[in-house]
Amino acid sequence: MPDRRGWLAYLGVLGVGAAAAAVSQVWLSGAPAVGIGALASVLGFAADRVAEGGRRAPDHSAPGRRSSGRRVPLVRQLTDPVAVGVHPAEWSAEGAPAYIARDVAPELRELLRTSRFVLLVGESAAGKTRLAYETVRELCPEHRFVRPLDRADLPAALRRVARGRRPALLWLDDLECYLGAAGLTEAMLGALFAARPGRVLVVATMRAEEHRRYDAREESRLTGSDRDLWRTERGVIRAARVVRVTRRWSGPECERARLRAADPRIERALRGSARYGVAEVLASGPALLDSWRDAWAPGANPRGAALVAAAVDCRRLGLRRALPQEWLAELHLPYLAARGGEDLKPEPLEAALAWAGQPAHATSSLLAGSPATGWTAFDYLLDRPGLRPVPDHLWEGLLRLAGPADCYDLGLVAHRDSRLARAALALGRAREGAVPGAGYALALVLGDSGHPSRAVAQLAPILAARAAELGPDHPDTLAARHQLAYFTAESGRAAEAVPLFAALVADSGRALGADHADTLAARHQLAYYLGETGEPAEAVRLLRALVADRERVLGSRHAQTLATRRGLAWSRGRSGELMAAQTELSVLMTDATAALGRDDPHTMAVRGAWAWFALQTGQPDEAEAELADLAGSRSRTLGPDHPHTLATRLHLAHASAARGDPAAARAAARELLADAVRVLEPDHPRTRSIRAFLASWDE
Repeated sequence: MPDRRGWLAYLGVLGVGAAAAAVSQVWLSGAPAVGIGALASVLGFAADRVAEGGRRAPDHSAPGRRSSGRRVPLVRQLTDPVAVGVHPAEWSAEGAPAYIARDVAPELRELLRTSRFVLLVGESAAGKTRLAYETVRELCPEHRFVRPLDRADLPAALRRVARGRRPALLWLDDLECYLGAAGLTEAMLGALFAARPGRVLVVATMRAEEHRRYDAREESRLTGSDRDLWRTERGVIRAARVVRVTRRWSGPECERARLRAADPRIERALRGSARYGVAEVLASGPALLDSWRDAWAPGANPRGAALVAAAVDCRRLGLRRALPQEWLAELHLPYLAARGGEDLKPEPLEAALAWAGQPAHATSSLLAGSPATGWTAFDYLLDRPGLRPVPDHLWEGLLRLAGPADCYDLGLVAHRDSRLARAALALGRAREGAVPGAGYALALVLGDSGHPSRAVAQLAPILAARAAELGPDHPDTLAARHQLAYFTAESGRAAEAVPLFAALVADSGRALGADHADTLAARHQLAYYLGETGEPAEAVRLLRALVADRERVLGSRHAQTLATRRGLAWSRGRSGELMAAQTELSVLMTDATAALGRDDPHTMAVRGAWAWFALQTGQPDEAEAELADLAGSRSRTLGPDHPHTLATRLHLAHASAARGDPAAARAAARELLADAVRVLEPDHPRTRSIRAFLASWDE
């Protein structure tokens, strides 16, 4: 990653006589970055440390030194895979273990020959970076090799790639660290490719879990707001051709490895291949994980274990850079206290950091970095199953320490995880720090958390600015129009939103195309709100056509297709076809559960709609049972204060009343009203519905 593993590209040490020449091959672009968010910073390359006699001594605990050279190395001059981001294996005088060809290598070669942007996706220590390194050395030996130091380095790196006569390779190991505030965009890539047609190749890697989170944004929430928050990042990822690298090695891959089993490192890795991937054993992933677990024992390395836990959870919360040592010294203390504190006989901080930064068998370490550069958790630890939820104390402590750009990243991840109050707080600080896009993100989070009128008020000037700066037909302008119309409807003004969506459907279809995801989304909202404002028959007509289009474009099991089928069933019920709607929803509930899972937000919406029509068709017991289960699911996955959770509780009160228990219904509604007044904006439509329900019992 850009904050660990020896950071950057290459200072080749080819013997005593080549040292001076190697220095001249390293390019340093501009002045060092000063402060958070600096855009012009050093694009450096790591210098290998040299042991006596010219051999490279293993030292993977700290980022490499920066050189003052001006030239960029060529790919063929790269000789050390660790220097470009490969997890180090046990050191040997013979260097890195021999490369074992992976089954996907032919696919990667073909994409590198025919594509401009290739992304390798797989679990940590699956062998993604080594595969990419060996393949570009084979196919692109004369390309200049540019690896930006971090996200702030991107502008300088892109400028360097865009200049020069030779073709260039932009190397983005751990792509997620180059996304986010002031990070890589699809427009940047487009400008780079346009500046040097056919002369630029971008090669990136990404952990499978990170790729899943970004790639599934559109499918993961009920409204378009979350999709819009991750629009830029998702656009970058979707511009890439993806090669998937598996952690576990296939039979043919292991057979090829056995041909190299004279290397004891490979032989040991093969012995563990029934349980682990060969590459992860070479990187000491399982051994380090065991070491972390064992370190909590009294008198072992409990403080070191707590430091690692804090660093891992900072990564999980969305921190994309190395943790300053003073932050880590503070943030690990509650972890240590929760496990026993002084009863564990913790070691001094310096000893704990030395233990955590010590490579296992001279390979990877639990923490990478140094006191000067900060510390980053070994990404293998982030992929282990059974990680506990990140404790609130870490979020609170990290937010207190983080700068505006960090807060932007933290806010997006909090919103993705449905921690809306956290997201609003973090994004508010990012907006105060003038982070680009933070104001828009904050508006969407406010709307999602039950403050749609505030969202509308904040979106209006953002929309005007986008229209003026980007043009009325730019996708970002159209996206802002969608969100403005959506939150206008959610604030109780659906009649005002209908013409906004009608105009948006026409403009999106013209500017983006009839089958574009944003055009289809606008059609869905137009139909839905027509039904909610007294035209359910028209809504049914529009939604039938949209279901057919989404099945054609996306497939029948896609989440948005399922969402439109739910909208169609809902509108049929609203138009009086109650039994047909419930039957349709029963089938859809089975389909959505099979495709997405029972607790996916789309499936939960289907469950809620089915229960509501069960109430309307005289099945209060069945409705109450489903709603009680749904309330638990939404509280667990979205949070007890999420507007969808509050809506489910209101429907549950209706079910109690229909079942003949008015006392329970009134008690539940009174408790719900207190929560709604606390969470939602004044005069929110849901608060009005709760008050109307209570008033119906007083008449």
